[in-house]
Amino acid sequence: MNIDALVRNNVKMMSTYSSARDDYNGGANKNLIYLDANESPFKNEINRYPDNKHTEIKKLVSDIKNVNVNQVVFGNGTDEILDLIVRVFCNPNQDQIITLPPTYGMYDVIAKTNGVENIEIPLKSDFSIDTDKILSLKTSNAKVLFLCSPNNPTGNSFDINVLSDLIKDFKGVVVIDEAYIDFSSQKSLINLIGKYENLIITQTMSKAYGMAGIRLGMGFSNQKIINYLNKIKPPYNINVLTERKALEELNKIDEIKKNIDLVLNQRKLLVSSLEKLDFVEKIYKSDANFLLVKVDNADLRYNQLSEKGIIVRNRSNQPLCQNCLRITIGTKIENNSLIKTLNELWKKFYL
Repeated sequence: MNIDALVRNNVKMMSTYSSARDDYNGGANKNLIYLDANESPFKNEINRYPDNKHTEIKKLVSDIKNVNVNQVVFGNGTDEILDLIVRVFCNPNQDQIITLPPTYGMYDVIAKTNGVENIEIPLKSDFSIDTDKILSLKTSNAKVLFLCSPNNPTGNSFDINVLSDLIKDFKGVVVIDEAYIDFSSQKSLINLIGKYENLIITQTMSKAYGMAGIRLGMGFSNQKIINYLNKIKPPYNINVLTERKALEELNKIDEIKKNIDLVLNQRKLLVSSLEKLDFVEKIYKSDANFLLVKVDNADLRYNQLSEKGIIVRNRSNQPLCQNCLRITIGTKIENNSLIKTLNELWKKFYL
């Protein structure tokens, strides 16, 4: 596939923004006197601009993910990377993206913000992908296909063979959003970025890594696509405090893995407890750190829980999710409080 042919002409003609630090290539030295970037000279640990190449954290992440450093791009949250992808490949008021609702809502917001049409091809009733509809679309302007796997809000992972077929057969860029991949029994497809020129994998520090507050997203692809994303990326999009905290936490990888195991164990226990409640009609299989639960009356149950100080997400306004609550897996104490409250509601109305 010719990726260059998919890129907007104005992006192809652009040069990457050159910062003051880019002009100097003599290497790092503690004794250097920096008078180049109009920063404050008064030291307070944050008076200098951050490393716009993200050298240190890029090296650590590439080692953890087993990819090359030139296959990584960082964003101010994964949303920034998703936005960069649309801006690289989609001409406003001309090109299209494809999404598969119910899915992550920011794909649609990003499309609308950039004047790009979002073609929605709903998932099947079992939350699987309607591959035939995607590949039979009568349009040459669908540039990007967004696939969230494990999917939000349904929680299921898409079949690897189906994903592979779409990567091979779709005539545009395929973005697999793996925000929840660390909780899945299915392996990441990050190992395919060197094989397929049109594949982009996005992941996040917000879920399994426990750093939602620092807003750090990761994108992985071949060097050509990464170079295009870097062309239009703001030069200092990852601040010093974010990078410092990420480096600190990523060096606790054993603790992160332990927390993932705790979430998986709590997910299993929560399913077992919810299955005993009469007003719970279905618990969908989840590969994420949440459960999609169909109840008798989602509005009623949501309000009852919120009155008790427990906040879940009512997803009834999403396709195929009527009367469904999305429940994030909390700590053991939080989950026990949820189950206790639900049991009290069950006894009140059913006994």
